[in-house]
Amino acid sequence: MRFDLITLFPDFFTSPLSSGLLGKALAKNIAQVYLTNPRDFTTDKHHKVDDEPYGGGVGMVIKPEPIFAAVESLPVLARREVLLMTPQGEPLEQGLFKLWAREYEQLVMICGHYEGIDERVLSLVTREVSLGDFVLTGGEIPALALLNGVMRLLPGTVGKQESLKAESFEQGLLDYPHYTRPAEFRGQRVPDVLLSGDHGQIAQWRYEQQVERTKERRPDLYEAWLEQGKTQKR
Repeated sequence: MRFDLITLFPDFFTSPLSSGLLGKALAKNIAQVYLTNPRDFTTDKHHKVDDEPYGGGVGMVIKPEPIFAAVESLPVLARREVLLMTPQGEPLEQGLFKLWAREYEQLVMICGHYEGIDERVLSLVTREVSLGDFVLTGGEIPALALLNGVMRLLPGTVGKQESLKAESFEQGLLDYPHYTRPAEFRGQRVPDVLLSGDHGQIAQWRYEQQVERTKERRPDLYEAWLEQGKTQKR
């Protein structure tokens, strides 16, 4: 799968793309990441990518020309999505990661900065996405989160694909608690059921923990999960 990042700060991605599972996935050619700097497509001697907003106001706005030129310089694969990282976009969630990993072969991510991007850039964009209801200094952090979330779902990135099936949000529920050795640490013991060797009881305990944890921590997800169960029974 090909990822194209349109960013004014390509160095931001240097360490994350060479570390952990992402670095291994790229080394194994499971995915390819290309960094494109809009400054390289400016025509003035100062490589200016922003300007004052029409109508006045605080802050600077990224000009359309370098963004258009950067995106249009990229190859176009058949199944492609062009994404704009913006607080105004659709919230990122696991279902989107699964969709992109399953259905697409190229994701282009435009990372905004300053006060915003010229509205005409939206004519290039197929989907606006957001990391949450807050504002960051730029789109690189959301883009990295998206990159991580999608790439880890690609076959071969995670050693045991079964481990992906029990994660938070995969079944509409949060993940269950995890424990490892020692069996007791500073007065806190591992639940006896996990030491019992009874795989049926362990599976049941984990499921119950998922339900209770979701109900307590994310009542919105819990209600959606209950509704989904009712729908499936109809």
